[in-house]
Amino acid sequence: MSDSSSNAMWGGRFAAGPDAIMEAINASIGFDKRLAAQDIAGSRAHAAMLAAQGILRDSDAEAIREGLLTVLSEIESGSFQFSTALEDIHMNVESRLKEIVGEPAGRLHTARSRNDQVATDFRLWVRDQIDAAIGGVEALIRALLVQAEAGADWVMPGFTHLQTAQPVTWGHHMMAYVEMFSRDLSRFKDARVRMNESPLGAAALAGTSFPINRHMTAEALGFDRPMGNSLDAVSARDFALEFLGAASICAMHLSRFAEELVIWSSAQFRFVTLSDRFSTGSSIMPQKKNPDAAELIRAKIGRIFGANVALMMVMKGLPLAYSKDMQEDKEQVFDAADNLMLALAAMEGMVKDMSANRPQLAAAAGSGFSTATDLADWLVRVLDMPFRDAHHVTGSLVALAESKNCDLPDLTLEDMKSVHDAITDEVFGVLGVDNSVASRMSYGGTAPEQVRAQVARWKEVLG
Repeated sequence: MSDSSSNAMWGGRFAAGPDAIMEAINASIGFDKRLAAQDIAGSRAHAAMLAAQGILRDSDAEAIREGLLTVLSEIESGSFQFSTALEDIHMNVESRLKEIVGEPAGRLHTARSRNDQVATDFRLWVRDQIDAAIGGVEALIRALLVQAEAGADWVMPGFTHLQTAQPVTWGHHMMAYVEMFSRDLSRFKDARVRMNESPLGAAALAGTSFPINRHMTAEALGFDRPMGNSLDAVSARDFALEFLGAASICAMHLSRFAEELVIWSSAQFRFVTLSDRFSTGSSIMPQKKNPDAAELIRAKIGRIFGANVALMMVMKGLPLAYSKDMQEDKEQVFDAADNLMLALAAMEGMVKDMSANRPQLAAAAGSGFSTATDLADWLVRVLDMPFRDAHHVTGSLVALAESKNCDLPDLTLEDMKSVHDAITDEVFGVLGVDNSVASRMSYGGTAPEQVRAQVARWKEVLG
């Protein structure tokens, strides 16, 4: 469409159209066309409200409704011709609506501004993405629960500082991520509640003199209520920032898990085998099986966190109400949402497909003096030794085992008595890794019984 047509949409404000550079920097249709469904939903709700309030004739409202459905059908089928000259999704839709229904299209914008229109569209879009993220996180949690239940009693090393610390179970490790992702789930749900208010009807910034019914449009669009201040309604983008914040934390959790999968699938660890569907081979080294999906998930945090920082920077210096800077709010959010959903789907797939190497996990669990804490606890519990003394005795026994190039269970009773003569052969009952994990019966502990109880609890929570 020509610049003259665009100028007509502006009501003749400018004598000449913008040059190519201005058109390029001003236009947002290249990315905000993703808001098409939300824009049309908002316009349909607005037109219905105008008719109900007697501001718009019923015949015009019906023509607009039918015309908007036609526009939506064209967009969904791919036949719609988007125009950069018309700047954004709102003007593109309105221009096409005018071609379809004629004069009634010009009445649609009564008691509305592009300011409250875009705020409404964007809120609807982010709400849809939050719903998608909630579904994606729930699916990942369910996949983790399957792994946790299957391996509730499979022993593996627990680490601190990536050094062997104490034996845990595979199920317990999986359930740690269930807890982490459940908090992400909670953050997305909380964000949805807070952002579910309608900006529509705030108009440019001050509200409108037309007798509109903002509660009607809010209800039609699934919002809980209209926003209570028209300045805030067109200015606020914290709903998008909150989504990005929750997405950043979720992506960080995904990245931590991805890092473990990279380590665990290495030849040095061999804790897990990843499916061929989520690994690739090397172009030169035939023995290689690279955990590319995990590595790419690990990288997604950079894009998602970057989007969060970028939008913070856009918004931090803006006075009320609307500024054109806010056109830069969408691309970052679109990219972050796309990459979060891709990372969630890929991680769910890997969790479903991966196989734990149970013998290797068990062998690693018993190495590195992993039951030293169990030995110290036994000294306290059975010999009534102060823990600090028990810690010292255990340290001496570890040093003795190191000098003999063996692990704690391989020491003889005589070896142990040489360090503390009150030790009895009962101590060997706590030095096995299976005994170790079974003894951790405190709530949330690694004992298989506790793991299975947590799995059951989460199954009930998710339904």
